Amino acid sequence: MASNNRDLCQQITNRLIESLEQDTCPWQCPWDRTQTFDIPVNKSTGDVYHGMNVVQFWAYQAERRYSTAHWLTYKQAQQLGGQVRKGERATPGVFYTQFEKATDQVDDNGDPVTEQVRVVRGFKVFNLDQVDGLEPPDTRPRFGFEPISGAERVLAGAGISIRHGGARACYAPGPDTITLPDRNRFTTANDYYATAIHELTHATAHVDRCNRPRYETSVTDGAYAFEELVAELGSLFTMAALGLSGEVVNHDSYIAGWLRVLAEDKRAIFKAAAQAETAHQWLIGCLDTLPQAA
Repeated sequence: MASNNRDLCQQITNRLIESLEQDTCPWQCPWDRTQTFDIPVNKSTGDVYHGMNVVQFWAYQAERRYSTAHWLTYKQAQQLGGQVRKGERATPGVFYTQFEKATDQVDDNGDPVTEQVRVVRGFKVFNLDQVDGLEPPDTRPRFGFEPISGAERVLAGAGISIRHGGARACYAPGPDTITLPDRNRFTTANDYYATAIHELTHATAHVDRCNRPRYETSVTDGAYAFEELVAELGSLFTMAALGLSGEVVNHDSYIAGWLRVLAEDKRAIFKAAAQAETAHQWLIGCLDTLPQAA
């Protein structure tokens, strides 16, 4: 990479070190994480769920940051023209069935006495956020979105599947896919691209890309915090190379993890910066595989 770009990466690294030392990196989520905690309802039948299922579905919705209270089975999704995405985890629910069971007693007429027995059965559903091809119940745009061509070319050049929906951003190594909130949840396009490139940086760890080694540390969750630091810096480097700024997607718990790692290994941030620079070079290098923009 050209020396001026290398200097830029070093400047960004130095600024992040200063921010961490001064404890001035509070987390601000750059997208609208509004979730609809209405009574859970079946998207196919319109029936509301009851009892323990309400508590269960609310808990999973909060944990996985689903944006809707609409649920449906795998088969119902297909019947409506949708498709549950590969690798998505189902949410368990319960219902009761009743049947008559004979007893060893007889009534006054000598007829056998039966009793009603309730049996708990399980079923599995998926949140609407986990299904492609079906529109969410509320499609009103939250914010306007104007694509930025340079950043779009980075996303396209990486060739990594990006899915939109829900209220969380993450990279899943197994299926090798990125999940992002819908674009109109972001307050600015820059913030969307900063988040997307953060997740793309995670994806560069794949064996077929940069094959990034796991960071060895005795700090609890330190390897996870280190990888988040790599992704944070990688996003900053690539956004700066594009001439863009954007809110960093760090979380307060990430920062606490970074500080614990840095307390153990003073050079950890420079190691992270080196890996982030390699990831940044890989992402920018992918642009060479794309046809030139008209």
